[in-house]
Parts: sequence; structure tokens; C-alpha cells
Amino acid sequence: MNAPTLSQKTRRYELDWLRVLAILAVFFFHSARFFDPDDWHVKNPTTYPVLHLPAAVIASWIMPLIFVISGASTYYALGKRSGAEFLQDRSLRLMVPLLVGVFSHAAWQVYLERITHHEFSGSFIAFIPHYFDGFYGFGGNFAWEGLHLWYLLMLFVFSLVLLPLFLWLRQGSGWRLLDWLGRALSFTGGVYLLAVPVMLLLATLNPNSLFGQRSFANWAIAPYMLIFINGFLVVSNERLYDNARRLRWLSLVLSLVATGVMLACYVQYGEPVFGTTLYAGLFAGYALMSWLWIMMILGFAAQHLRFANPFLAYANEAVLPFYIMHQTVLLTVGYWVIGSNWQLPDLLTWAIVAFMSLSVCLVLYEFLIRRHNVLRVLFGMKPLARQPSPQMSEPQPV
Repeated sequence: MNAPTLSQKTRRYELDWLRVLAILAVFFFHSARFFDPDDWHVKNPTTYPVLHLPAAVIASWIMPLIFVISGASTYYALGKRSGAEFLQDRSLRLMVPLLVGVFSHAAWQVYLERITHHEFSGSFIAFIPHYFDGFYGFGGNFAWEGLHLWYLLMLFVFSLVLLPLFLWLRQGSGWRLLDWLGRALSFTGGVYLLAVPVMLLLATLNPNSLFGQRSFANWAIAPYMLIFINGFLVVSNERLYDNARRLRWLSLVLSLVATGVMLACYVQYGEPVFGTTLYAGLFAGYALMSWLWIMMILGFAAQHLRFANPFLAYANEAVLPFYIMHQTVLLTVGYWVIGSNWQLPDLLTWAIVAFMSLSVCLVLYEFLIRRHNVLRVLFGMKPLARQPSPQMSEPQPV
């Protein structure tokens, strides 16, 4: 018999809300990248160093939050699918749009970067043969990871590698281990201990190693995998999940305190050197800060977003295609608006770019992608049934 503390739910609407809100946050985060001081594909002539620290704080938790949601979605997906069905679904909904992106709109993004950085002159058609000159990130152009679509590739690899573990955890001795873990961490604050493996990893992982390079939204592959597993674990046990809900206010206070401490340390010490005590302490603190933010957000969502409505059903289905197209649209609109030299205040320029890009994404989704099965498949959606169900769509892989 299944242990009574293990989650038997098939749907948590708060996770759907968080998925929608997190992807929308990524959109606005990227809309500000034109103006921050760090390098990006297309930049505004004037950048603002003041944006660096807020961007760093958001980057500390936004993609980890999405990986937690993805891990949680994996737990529920495996409750209604076999391992083979799960992999087939992930292949179609992650790898198909990734491959389409690599050979289409990622090339357009690289082209915009090259012409705005004065590394190429000519039309997009003339650039296409050069797109296959070396790998992007290594001095070349071919964006094998799809640029912002790296998340789809990473999620697919994690799903493939961790599937045997997740299947084992959902049955027999693995099921009992999940129950034991939930009971062991059910004390007040126990959910915070899930941050410890990530803290230890960040403190000791060489940032120059293959799995330690922080090239993915200021995070590396290995810690993302642990965070993905944490998402699976948190929702697997009702006691553990409720721990996050009950501690939401404490998580809020602790996340703000941790953020203040980390910002003060960054201003005081700058970027630490790997192998030093300072490096280990700061990056362990960074991992803890990230987890506190995630627990705060998850806790408030579990308390206040446990409901569904028609908007959520619509938005939850739109999440993946919106994510896939958003950066390409942003860069295209931003390139046009910034290049038009309208002499507008930069705040107004940002508002125009963000509003126009959001509008274009919504129009493309509603009138093209959503209504045509070929495009639905290419953007990670399931084909339309003959008689569409009015119920909530199935959990998204994102």
C-alpha cells in the first residue's frame, strides 16, 4: 500500500500559475537585457550599470524556479504515463521545437548579433552559409543549443538521465524512501535542508569545468540537475510540500536578509577566486538565497493560487510556444526600435519594445500557432483533437 504521506494529487493549479508567471518574468527580464551593462545579442547605445545587481538577484532564482516546476511536473507526469510514454512526450515537445529553433530563428538571432556587433555586413540570406561556421560560444555562429532554448535541451537530458531514478522512486522501495525523506524533513524548516546539496556543489564545483561553467543564466548544468530533482522531491510528499506553504512568511524574511547579505558581500569582495574560503562561502550563500526565494514563491503560491479558471487553461497551454518565440521576437522588435533612432527616453524605448513584443507573441500564438496542427507540433504543443476538451490541458514539460 502506498504511504499515506506521499502526494497522490494529479494536479496542482498553483504550479500552473507559477509556470505562466515565471515565463512571463523571463520575458520581462530579457526585455531589460537591451539596457543592462552585460553583453547580449542586441544592445541599446546607452546601458545602465544600476541594472546589474537587480538582474543578478532575479537570475539567482528565476531559472531555478522553472526547473523546480519542471521537476514537480515530472513527478505528476510519471503518475499517469509509463517511462516510454514519458520519453516520447518529452522528445516531441522538447526536441522537436529545439531542432526547429536551432535551424531557423536561432540563426536569425545570431545574425542580429553579428550585424549589431559589426561582425558581419550583409543580408540574412547572405549570412545563412556562415551560420554553420563553427559553434556559437566558441568563436563561431552555429547555435547548437538554440540560444535561449538551451533550457529545452537541458530539460530533455535531465529527463532522460534521471528517468530510471524517478521511476524507481515512484514504486516499491523507492516509494518508501520518498515517504521516509518526507517524514524526516517534515519538521519546521526541514524543507530548507534540500538546499544543502546545491550549496555544497556550488561551493566546490570548478567554474571552469564542463558541468560547472555558469553559462546558463548565471548557473551551471550540475546544480540545475540537483534543483530539478528537488522539484520532484518537494511535491512528492504532502508534509514536505505543506512545510513550504506554512513557512512562506519566514521564507520571505530570510530571502530578503540573504539577498541583502549577498549584495553587500558582492559590493565588498567582488568576484571571488575559486578554491578560496571566500568563494566557497559566497557561492554556498548564493545557492541558499536562491532556494529561499523559491520556497517563498512556492509557499505563497500554495496558499493563494490553488484555483483554476479559463485564463489559466489558455495561458498554461500557451507557455511553451510563448517561451520558444519570445526572445526572437524581442530581439527583432528591439533591433528595429533601437535602430530607428527615434530619440526617445530609454524608459519609453523599453516600454515600446516590451509592449510590441508581447503583442506580437500573443498574436502569433492565437492566430497562427494555436490554430494549425503543424505549427502546434513545431512549437511543442499537442495537435488539436477533433473535439477540443474544455478541461485544463495536461501538465506542461516546462
